[in-house]
Amino acid sequence: MSLTLSVPTHAVPANIGEESVAPQYSQYHSPAQTFEFFDFAFSLRDQAQLLDDIERRPTDAAFAYIVTPNVDHVVRIQCKRSDLWPIYRNAWITLCDSRILGKLARRAGVALPVVPGSDLTVALLRDIAQADDRIAIIGGNPDMVDILRQRFGLSQLIHHEPPMGFIHDADATQNAVRFTIAAQARYVFIAVGSPQQELLAYRISRTGQAVGIGLCIGASLQFLTEEQARAPKILQRLCLEWLFRLTRDPRRLWRRYLVDGPLIFQIFRQWQRRRAK
Repeated sequence: MSLTLSVPTHAVPANIGEESVAPQYSQYHSPAQTFEFFDFAFSLRDQAQLLDDIERRPTDAAFAYIVTPNVDHVVRIQCKRSDLWPIYRNAWITLCDSRILGKLARRAGVALPVVPGSDLTVALLRDIAQADDRIAIIGGNPDMVDILRQRFGLSQLIHHEPPMGFIHDADATQNAVRFTIAAQARYVFIAVGSPQQELLAYRISRTGQAVGIGLCIGASLQFLTEEQARAPKILQRLCLEWLFRLTRDPRRLWRRYLVDGPLIFQIFRQWQRRRAK
């Protein structure tokens, strides 16, 4: 299979973020040291340091968001969706959410911390969030939100459930943006799958009217409430979490893991050649 890598661009995609002029890149850039890997500015902070960064950020600071790229994200943006580059480049923090990416980075001589979004979510709710913090969830369902409210004693938890495929519906997308602006929450968990969640976070940030930290976390809340099962720790350590997911939902995931996923090794070889020049 032939592969052509996309060239990253900082231009704003035509159909997102038209509400206002975006703040300058430096306002979003992570305060921590980063490693440019596959053209993503991955944070070199570990989970404890990242939680400290999150906790220290003023509650009334302009909305900024955290993205958690894994192999699927890298393959998508390098091979199919170069229009997504501005979304990732304007993230406040970019975390490596893949042990496979972490191992490839080590082959390049960099100890890239792997901070899965699911682990960060649990730690944030358990150790950082206060009972009276205003927290917004976009995605999931009311039952899941009730479980989270009770489990963590969250008295200011609010919820918005957009329809399936909402990102292709201008009104539905704008409703999610307005919800976040009105929420004025300290933490906004965006759990609507990738790349919808990253697109939405970017649009929210472009309004200049929201506050708080947005976390693009995929199925993390479903793992936390046991609505979905996460791979056993042993499989996570062996970089086989993808196999566990594939066996549980082969019809939906076979192409992602068996066709698209392996392209990461060709992408890595091309990245190494570019780096060596």
